Parts: sequence; C-alpha cells; structure tokens
Amino acid sequence: MALSREQIAMRVARELQDGFYVNLGIGIPTLVANYVPKGMQVMLQSENGLLGMGPFPTEDEIDADLINAGKQTVTTIPGASIFSSAESFAMIRGGHVDLTVLGAFEVDVAGNIASWMIPGKLIKGMGGAMDLVAGADNIIVTMTHASKNGESKLLTRCSLPLTGAGCIKRVLTDLAYLEIDNGAFILKERAPGVSVEEIVSKTEGKLIVPDHVPEMQFDEEA
Repeated sequence: MALSREQIAMRVARELQDGFYVNLGIGIPTLVANYVPKGMQVMLQSENGLLGMGPFPTEDEIDADLINAGKQTVTTIPGASIFSSAESFAMIRGGHVDLTVLGAFEVDVAGNIASWMIPGKLIKGMGGAMDLVAGADNIIVTMTHASKNGESKLLTRCSLPLTGAGCIKRVLTDLAYLEIDNGAFILKERAPGVSVEEIVSKTEGKLIVPDHVPEMQFDEEA
C-alpha cells in the first residue's frame, strides 16, 4: 500500500540528527515537524523568517500571526527566533542549513528537480526553492511516485522547467526511498506491501534494484 502523507513525513523524520538545522518546504515536508523524535534537539527553519518551529498547533494554540512559508499556523519551541526573510535567506544561501526537505513535480536521474512551474497551470511560483537547492548539500525530496494518470515522476530527464540542476541525491515517494548516483535511481526501501515490480513499472528513469530491498517499518499507529 502506498504511504500516506503522514507516513512519508515519519520516514523523513528518521533522517534527522541531534543538533540539525532543518528547512521544511511547503506541502508534505511541513508535516515532518510533527514527528521529530522525542529527546532530539532539532531547529526547524522556515524561509519566511522563523527558526525553532514546533509541531502544528492544537485548536487552542492557534496564533494567526505565527505562520510557516506555506501560510499554515505553527508553534514555536523554547529558544525560537523570529526575523526578516532577508536574514532567513542569508542562512539558506550561506549553507547554514544541515537538511532541506522539499516537494517536487519531477526528479530525474541526473539529480535535477522541477518543483515550481507547470505550463498552463496557476502555480504560486518558485518561492525560496531555488535558493534552497543551491545552498544545501543535504536535500530530501518528497513526492508521489507517479501522477494521478499513472505517469512516472522519476524520469530520465525532467520535462518541466528546472528549479535546480544536479542537486538531488535522495527521493522519498509514496512507494519507495531511492538514492541518485551515477545517472540512476537506486532502490533502497519500499513501502509496506508495495512490490519491487510496481516500483519498476512506475519509474521511467534508469533504476538499479539490489538483490534485497527491505520494507519500511512503521509503528501500528502510523
């Protein structure tokens, strides 16, 4: 069975490390804030000018003036700081973010990412994604493996305008966790109940499949 948005966020949260400064992009990445492992010190950064973002608020915690880059209301953790977007982008462009989690429309075997424009459709725009992919060495892309029509989003070459070139090394989809190396996707893990054959059939770009591909493990309540 394909992973839910929440399960994708849970799996990404396993890549967090104590002391990390982490930027969460719009969409699925924002959910990672809800799954930071207990006891781990992680500072979540939002490009609109917030360092120390906490999980999404309960109904009685909502502060309409406290939002993330996607204009969703958020909470803060002790030690949080609020500042201008200029200072936020100085952090991003200066390479001070340890991990960046982004959404995407397409990723290809060269590590290119397209995440900001679909011709003929009204999209909000690039936002800070171009700065994030240029200023970060450690990026995880979260996305669905295929479109609603079943067309692969993991391609030989991106067909949409690029956000960044040669910058993506790890992709987590609703079907699998993959790494990109030497012009190919390398299948590392598969979603529970998802077969290797299904992943192969929905991956257009070159895919390397090891002899053993473990299933991701989740707690029952996940």
